[in-house]
Amino acid sequence: MINPILNTDSYKTSHFVQYPPETTRLFAYLESRGGVYDRTLFFGLQAILKQAFDRPVTRRDIDEARELLRDHGVPFNAHGWDLLLRRHQGRLPIEIRALPEGTVVPTHNVMMTVVNTDPDFAWLPSYVETALLRIWYPITVATISWHVRQIIREALVRTADDPEAQLPFKLHDFGARGVSSEESAALGGLAHLVNFKGTDTLSAIVAGRRFYNEPMAGFSIPAAEHSTITSWGRAREVEAYANMIGRFGKPGGIFAVVSDSYDLYAAVDHIWGEQLRQQVIDSGATLVVRPDSGDPVTVVARTMALLAARFGTETNGKGYHVLRHVRVIQGDGVNPASIAAILDRITADGFCASNIAFGMGGALLQKLDRDTQAFAYKASAVEIGGAWHDVYKDPATDSRKRSKRGLLGLVRQGAHWHTVPVDGARFAPLDGGINQLRPVWRDGHLLVDDSLAQVRQRVAEAERGC
Repeated sequence: MINPILNTDSYKTSHFVQYPPETTRLFAYLESRGGVYDRTLFFGLQAILKQAFDRPVTRRDIDEARELLRDHGVPFNAHGWDLLLRRHQGRLPIEIRALPEGTVVPTHNVMMTVVNTDPDFAWLPSYVETALLRIWYPITVATISWHVRQIIREALVRTADDPEAQLPFKLHDFGARGVSSEESAALGGLAHLVNFKGTDTLSAIVAGRRFYNEPMAGFSIPAAEHSTITSWGRAREVEAYANMIGRFGKPGGIFAVVSDSYDLYAAVDHIWGEQLRQQVIDSGATLVVRPDSGDPVTVVARTMALLAARFGTETNGKGYHVLRHVRVIQGDGVNPASIAAILDRITADGFCASNIAFGMGGALLQKLDRDTQAFAYKASAVEIGGAWHDVYKDPATDSRKRSKRGLLGLVRQGAHWHTVPVDGARFAPLDGGINQLRPVWRDGHLLVDDSLAQVRQRVAEAERGC
């Protein structure tokens, strides 16, 4: 684990002498200033606090930072860190307030605030920005996943008899190999599991146990990849598929087979649809066919039509066709736009959305950055001589970067959220109401330890309010 003193940007180390010398407190906030989506799902702070903030600063950390920063060419706040070690036993004297994780709020609202609790550490709320602002990543993944959930949910509600039961397993995380680190896979993968329960990212399961008290955050099924199919050779493609039935085709079971290693349509129509059709039916399991190349909309539509012709369908209570014995999972070229397009096409063709699941990789965990939702962490007030003063920026060259000012909180009035001014004692809204930002961390101690089940419950409540 990185030395906590060094878990910041280089220029932050010189800021302790840049504030007015009589400054006793600094107040900072986090917001999404807009972006691709108009609402954000707040998630991941608890994991960051447990991972990056829970270990106290030690004498060894201070000595290491002093030497490194000296050679790096920037100042070192030796007095400040020595005082922190003596007075606070190495624990950071800050209070963090935040939304309950799993809350969905409109953009342009405060989601988290930070203030120092010891007047000798007014430089600290800004110093921890680098570590805390990394929350943009799990929030953005959770937000993308949540908005995809709404796309799939709408299609299921429109076409399926039991939409809520099926929804949790309709978007599967395929993203572990496409991210920059195991840590990203863990935190991003877990952010997806706030909304769904399907994943192949084992790091996310471990993170759920470690950070959110969840024994099993998600589930998977046996599935083939191209190497396990093509190792049999093209001449033995039928045997490769038959092996999957033999190994995993148990009553009530489900298994997935990538089927485009050579000729997808021939495999669906003739191998699955003729040569192995009865074996699939007799197994009592559900075969999930995975196309893995070509235009997603066209390929899924034709695959589904071929499977319907060979295995038959039933008509559900809403008048849509449900495949017998088989399903489809699309994992190539999957993103929010293609998911919507695929669902529009197959439902227009008369098929229920329950016939398909999606595997999303790079577009879920990697094709995003801090600007996707325009995240910012800014100071908005300082206390000098016992009085609070507004702090803000208002660039003439870019009004989009105008920051908020003053002591801030968040109130909820029915379905509406408002960032409001709060007092400097209890951080209570000046015009009444309850500050929805609750204390979650104070002076090195976690005050709230939510389970993933609690987070998911808040997501469900937000969905019912949509």
